[in-house]
Amino acid sequence: MDRTVPTGAAMLLDFIGGIEAPNGYGTIFANKQSKLAKPLTEMTLDEVLVAQKAWSKNHGSSAAGRYQFMRATLVGLIAELGLRGSQKLDADLQDRLGYHLLKRRGYDDYMTGKIDRTEFGKRLAQEWASLPVLANMQGAHRKLTRGQSYYAGDALNKSLTSPEKLETVLVLVRKAPDAPPQPAQEAPKPVPATPEPPKAQPAPTPAPVAKRSLLQIILDLFAKLLGRKPV
Repeated sequence: MDRTVPTGAAMLLDFIGGIEAPNGYGTIFANKQSKLAKPLTEMTLDEVLVAQKAWSKNHGSSAAGRYQFMRATLVGLIAELGLRGSQKLDADLQDRLGYHLLKRRGYDDYMTGKIDRTEFGKRLAQEWASLPVLANMQGAHRKLTRGQSYYAGDALNKSLTSPEKLETVLVLVRKAPDAPPQPAQEAPKPVPATPEPPKAQPAPTPAPVAKRSLLQIILDLFAKLLGRKPV
């Protein structure tokens, strides 16, 4: 995950990416990436945009990358963020673009309590068709019941996870300290102390039990939710 993405957003993107593209950043729709002349992550944005036209025709969708960017979405992101066509659609850029999509859909408002979990869930489902809506509502094509894709009824999309799992993730995301991970800092070198005469040593006391931080607890719960080994 790109280090500029805040912890909560990184957790949510990890969850979404695991559903949208379990095979990772090099995925294109229908898992046809083996037919590419070179890996998606080594293609420039200009090359991807050209190729997506053919993917729509040949595979049924232009979706590309870990977060399955549609061609129209990618065109909008490039214009909005002032990206260069020569930039490669590598893993870090995909993460940053995914984070921008989260913000478009109300991530900051959700984290500050301006919108509730159900509303944010709906907005996410509007962006990623594999996610379920969290309440009965009107979708893009018909009335929906909780748990369906926002685009149910188009003969193409369906939800690929349960509303309960999405709700659990959103609860953990909101509890996460929302700051980008910081690189480890080198510990200061100790200043040599002036030698002192030896003193009688007191009996050793039991070492205190290390306390896990809130972030570590949240990450462990998140790992268990995704069926991974806790960090």
